[in-house]
Amino acid sequence: MLEPQSLYNVSNSIRDDPSLQGLPLIAGFTGFVDAGQVVAQVRDELLGSLDHEVLAVFDTDQLIDYRSRRPRITFEQDHLRDYQPPALELRVLQDGLGEKFLFLSGMEPDLQWERFCAAVAQLISLFKVPLVSWVHSLPMPVPHTRPLGVTVHGNRGDLIEGMGSTWRPTAELQSSIGHLLELRLAQSGHDVVGYVVHVPHYLAEAEYPPAAVTALEYLGASIGRVLPTDRLRQAGRDVERQIARQVDNSAEVQGVVSSLEKRYDEHSDGSRRSLLVKQNMELADAEELGSAVEAFLAGPRAADELAATLNDSGDGESDASGATDDTEDGGDRTGH
Repeated sequence: MLEPQSLYNVSNSIRDDPSLQGLPLIAGFTGFVDAGQVVAQVRDELLGSLDHEVLAVFDTDQLIDYRSRRPRITFEQDHLRDYQPPALELRVLQDGLGEKFLFLSGMEPDLQWERFCAAVAQLISLFKVPLVSWVHSLPMPVPHTRPLGVTVHGNRGDLIEGMGSTWRPTAELQSSIGHLLELRLAQSGHDVVGYVVHVPHYLAEAEYPPAAVTALEYLGASIGRVLPTDRLRQAGRDVERQIARQVDNSAEVQGVVSSLEKRYDEHSDGSRRSLLVKQNMELADAEELGSAVEAFLAGPRAADELAATLNDSGDGESDASGATDDTEDGGDRTGH
């Protein structure tokens, strides 16, 4: 493996700043599922609401396959402008109370995963990070009318027991860079915790602000910071009203939601918090989960109609590329 330190740039003045030592770090990467565009919303909300400064920049020319995920550029009449290169950056932010924390975000690397993880571990050691907390999201056969589920994993037993699932399945999953980073950090003795937000599958392709609020709440609680959620809460209320109108106007949609509510209620007795797991406490595989979703949809067109309504709305408009930036690697949607 090549030297990890040559994969990123950090200034000497930042290295010597004592105020940057001992801060918790949160992370999120686009490019792996990102149901409800949770990671993208978390990133936009944090960078749009809080003061921040770039601490380290990764060399994405070494990490990203541009031909599989092509950057965007604008053609205006007779010239090109606004090339948007992929970015992977470590920033320092201040929450609403002036407390600092670190934020690692950007596009999931296509290449050199081990080297990238080693580079992140170097930065964590450089800034003496006490805890890494990361988030992603998965589409699940759950209704929007029930509390969103969250699966928690890592090596911090207090955070897992306090906020996470009570089940302990074993399964092989398709990995993301977040998964590998968590594994390598835990193996090297760093504290790390990951959160998987369960997003109603019929809303997975649209922006679903309530899921982003849930992600920010869990991240903030884990690192002891007050993260902004007011704008997303208001956006979520607007989305919920759109969904309510769609449900009221379609008996088919009502049947879909009712079926999902029934399943959710049957498995929400407190003994387990994830519909990924079967009755025998084994993790459902992709085929089983897909069959379950099909069985719950009394009218498949209703779910498509509901999803299309949210995608076409101003609050849930997806990118013209069809959200492939966050799903094109075909990540396993039953993994966590």
